[in-house]
Amino acid sequence: MNKIADLKTLSLHKTQNMDGKRLDNIKAGIEVAIVQKADQRSGVTTEGVVKDILTKSSFHPHGIKVRLTTGKIGRVKEILD
Repeated sequence: MNKIADLKTLSLHKTQNMDGKRLDNIKAGIEVAIVQKADQRSGVTTEGVVKDILTKSSFHPHGIKVRLTTGKIGRVKEILD
C-alpha cells in the first residue's frame, strides 16, 4: 500500500514540476508553449524558448508571463522541455 501512495505522490510531484503557473519551474532557455494576449479566447499556443521571465511573483493562476527569444510575449501553458 505504501508503494501505491508513493507512486501517486511521485506522479503528483511530476505534474507540479511541469506547471507553467509556478515561477520555480520556468528558467531562461527552456522550451515552452505560451498563449499570447491576442490568442487568449481561442487558446492557440505558440512554442518557443524563454528569453526573459516577466512575472515577478512566485505563482500566477493564468501562467507565468515570459518573453520568447522571438520577442513574443505570453503566459506559459505548458513546459515542453
